[in-house]
Amino acid sequence: MLKVRRMEANKSELDKLSDKILQGMTEASRKLVEKSAASGRFLVISEDGEVKRVPAKDLLPKVSGKG
Repeated sequence: MLKVRRMEANKSELDKLSDKILQGMTEASRKLVEKSAASGRFLVISEDGEVKRVPAKDLLPKVSGKG
């Protein structure tokens, strides 16, 4: 029983760590798009399996939660 509780505690800690990592990656992506858009730069993305070079300003709605 103790081993099961430890596994559940470890899973909970891993879930929290995973959430923090995903939040950090989302924030870093948002900042990259915002800074690139402000500089008039392009970013290379993959969309539907196709590699595309797009103006960063076109990606702003997607990273701001409005797209």
